[in-house]
Amino acid sequence: MIAPALRHRVAPLLFALIAVVGTLGSAHAATDSSAWVGDSRSAFRLLSGAPKDSSLQAGVEIRLAPGWKTYWRYPGDSGVPPRFDFTRSTNLKMVEVEFPAPQVWRDETGTAIGYKHAVIFPLRITAQDKSQPVTLVLAFDYAICERLCVPVSGEAQLQISPSAAADDAALVASQARVPTKSKLGADTPLSIRAITQEGHGSAPRIKVDVAAPPGEKVELFAEGPAADWALPVPEPAGPGPDGTQRFIFAIDGAPPGVDPKGATLLLTAVAGNRAIEVPFRLDGAATPALK
Repeated sequence: MIAPALRHRVAPLLFALIAVVGTLGSAHAATDSSAWVGDSRSAFRLLSGAPKDSSLQAGVEIRLAPGWKTYWRYPGDSGVPPRFDFTRSTNLKMVEVEFPAPQVWRDETGTAIGYKHAVIFPLRITAQDKSQPVTLVLAFDYAICERLCVPVSGEAQLQISPSAAADDAALVASQARVPTKSKLGADTPLSIRAITQEGHGSAPRIKVDVAAPPGEKVELFAEGPAADWALPVPEPAGPGPDGTQRFIFAIDGAPPGVDPKGATLLLTAVAGNRAIEVPFRLDGAATPALK
């Protein structure tokens, strides 16, 4: 399904008439990964990682042929976010999907957010019975784009053991790219130092000042409180105070009939190998860092 989008998000997206449907990835008990599911343009698989604390660790890896791209949880003006369905798994209590920091690209269809190369989405897994393995069954829907955008679907399966000793260097590297929770004004190398709201009513403008190490390019993304929001990508607006980089965006894309006042947005800042998430309430007050 195409992600809900207002404005011009759906019209530019040209889907191929026939979806690419992946074949079933067979179960690989006691191995570190499932079979690849897909074709020469893209494929995905499940990876096993070493347990951490009380959680099992795994990942969903997508490989992409040169020139093909896939999307973040909020795809921008056009695109489709990935959808993960684990309902057919066994001994699974909960799974949390994490998203590494994305990139932005602009073309004739607008501005999109996602990944231009291979990506691993880390999974934090809680078992019903923590002494037993989890059989993870993923029904996965995502989209890939080159000149055309093509929906892809398939299923993969992997047993995740509490005694796994997987070689998970790639998964650990991907986990390090997941934005960390932060607070407005945090004294860290990458931080959102100030957020200013200009105007009120249905379409206020938001100014965001981001501090980053010298010479590092900053990208900023804004998400609404629900999937039916379609906020624009914040645009660079020159230097801010005290060496910060300033971004500006309008609250354009709230669902019809929704007053954005009081809504909590999530801002994601990316610079070099650092990425943070900062929540912000549109009445002008910052919310506490997410737990």
